[in-house]
Amino acid sequence: MPHHPAPLTLADPPTDRSDPGPGAPAPGPGTAHRGWRTGRLRDAHRREAATAWAFVSPAVLIILGLSVLPVVWSLLLSFQANDLVTPSRWVGLDNYRALAADPHFSQAIRNTLLFTVLFVPLSLVGGLALALALNRRIRLVGLYRTLIFVPFVVSATAQGVLFSFILDPEFGAANSVLSRLGLSPQGFLTDPGQALAVLVGITLWSGTGFCVVVYLAALQDVPESLIEAARLDGAGRQHVLRHVTLPALTPVTVFLVLWQTIQSLQVFDLVYVTTKGGPLGSTTVIVYFIWEQAFKSFTAGYGAAAAYVLAFALCLIGVVTRVVRGRTHPQGAAR
Repeated sequence: MPHHPAPLTLADPPTDRSDPGPGAPAPGPGTAHRGWRTGRLRDAHRREAATAWAFVSPAVLIILGLSVLPVVWSLLLSFQANDLVTPSRWVGLDNYRALAADPHFSQAIRNTLLFTVLFVPLSLVGGLALALALNRRIRLVGLYRTLIFVPFVVSATAQGVLFSFILDPEFGAANSVLSRLGLSPQGFLTDPGQALAVLVGITLWSGTGFCVVVYLAALQDVPESLIEAARLDGAGRQHVLRHVTLPALTPVTVFLVLWQTIQSLQVFDLVYVTTKGGPLGSTTVIVYFIWEQAFKSFTAGYGAAAAYVLAFALCLIGVVTRVVRGRTHPQGAAR
């Protein structure tokens, strides 16, 4: 018969030799071994936690220093009268009461809402139309997709400088083209009746590309089997779009509505570079109003109160969007 190797006996690990106290039972070898392993695991976990915090702590400090602390400080500032130079004075809700009675703030709200109402639907409809057109197998489709997305990566400052030259009422290329067509020159950014609409057009030129890319990605995920089944049932192109494609794009559309709304409510760079809130306050939006009050008029507490009104509006939009999505897609909202 084959001989099995003799078992190898290992020495017991070192045990805690401290006095367990009078009357306590003497620990056996198994108890000591488990206690030794537990201590080693606890020490290893502590070392891993210390290493993890060593790597994470710079990011945590940056987040606390640039996000959390400024938010808390601006909230306290909104209840104070502060000019960023002299010591502040606590005024409670006076800043918010003044905002409610300020006609300039009311005008900024109206301009912002009008900008949002014009920009969000047009960017979504234009983005969906372009995405449907570019979702086909056509020649140079990659080039077309790139050309549509390029304006999105151009900074708002560069856009403002570019269109300020193009739309200059005296020397701009836009009025030169209009004159060649026999049309009267326009004021564009210098006309109170046109300035806000022109800003919406510039933002559409740059912001629609984002919607196109998102919709293109979503269209790739629409099950081809559903489209083929609808066509076999006799559905035309419009019926397929209405009953198959658009319902599949609903979650993406909800996201884009929320994203574009937040972007339009926070527009600032383009206004600052092109019109600076004019002419006659026709393009003064909420964020520009906040900057003007805090850093131009040196009423930081008043500007902080306006900023928190905007923050509350953004939070309300997020909550409403979440509720609507939860009612339409309860499983997706739960995830």
